[in-house]
Amino acid sequence: MNQIVEQGKTLLVVGPAAVSVISGKAEVLGFPVNDKRRVVVREGKQLPFFITEKAVFDISLSENASFEEVEGNTIPDSWTDAAELLKGFHKRPTVAMVIGRADTGKTSFCTYLVNNLVSVKQRVAILDGDLGQSDVGPPCTVAYACVTKPLIELYELKAENAFFVGVTSPSEAVDKMIEGLALMKAEIMSKPVDFIVVNTDGWVEGEGAVQYKAQLAEKLEPDIIFCIQQRNDLSPLLETIPSKKIVVESSFAVKQRSPEKRRLLREMNYSKYLVGAKVRSLPLNQLKLEEKLVWQAKQDAGKGLLLGLYGTHRKFLGIGVLQNIDQKRRTLKILTSVSATPVSVVFGKIRLNENFKETHFSGSNVAADRS
Repeated sequence: MNQIVEQGKTLLVVGPAAVSVISGKAEVLGFPVNDKRRVVVREGKQLPFFITEKAVFDISLSENASFEEVEGNTIPDSWTDAAELLKGFHKRPTVAMVIGRADTGKTSFCTYLVNNLVSVKQRVAILDGDLGQSDVGPPCTVAYACVTKPLIELYELKAENAFFVGVTSPSEAVDKMIEGLALMKAEIMSKPVDFIVVNTDGWVEGEGAVQYKAQLAEKLEPDIIFCIQQRNDLSPLLETIPSKKIVVESSFAVKQRSPEKRRLLREMNYSKYLVGAKVRSLPLNQLKLEEKLVWQAKQDAGKGLLLGLYGTHRKFLGIGVLQNIDQKRRTLKILTSVSATPVSVVFGKIRLNENFKETHFSGSNVAADRS
């Protein structure tokens, strides 16, 4: 269907949908969308098309998709001010960390910052630390990518490297999260970048969350922290973090997502990284396992466990799903789309079924022996 939208309004599109600009001009989070550009809005996602010149759209909606027009720009003025402030930093690389609870628009804000920086020829890296709703890498990982041109979504990027944490919530692996993000940041620092934008997870409430974010800020040493706050929900955290902090607003157009919708997005992402997967048999004596596994009774007791696969020099190759450990043949059978031969395997705590849907994990099947 065709939809005419006047200048100064915003067209909010909830996916799954496809949107094309037939005439006129619009922007999505700082990305210019001109004639004939087709934008896909993923299921569970919403994109704001701010009209800079009266536009005619061709909109194709799938089931459960929708759109609406709203007055003005859904990008808060504080986001624009934040982008301009960041451009004024002379230190290279400048590290900007973004915090806020879930569904406050952290990823949209990071995308907006990245687009503003690359539009003035700055070299930018995005470090994605939201392992439960990963955009740059697979679920259960923290990952980074270097950005050379404006983009609609961080999801478009291909990770240059990642660190497999193996869970979907940082509260289950605080030390590993901090280790992974610190390692990825150190790797980025060796590259020719001007800015590093660090997106973080939405765990901000409670003493554990406050301590975690404070430790993370201390370890990553950001030059500035952008805090997306709603109704003073970050007050305890703001009092704990000593770094330079700037509070920005959450967009009024941010779409709230249920836990079920978040799980659905993760499952779509598992499928993305497991497309064309085949079962591979890997000799145990040629693999380095992060943990010594105690395999109990049934041979398929750990079937479905999510795995992180690494090559040499801790290069992340991708994810896999455990099928079986053959004790007789001393092989590890993994369903994966990774074609390279892994040299190390990390076991996660998430279990997937044959359709890559998350199922309940029982830690009694596989025990870790760290001795």
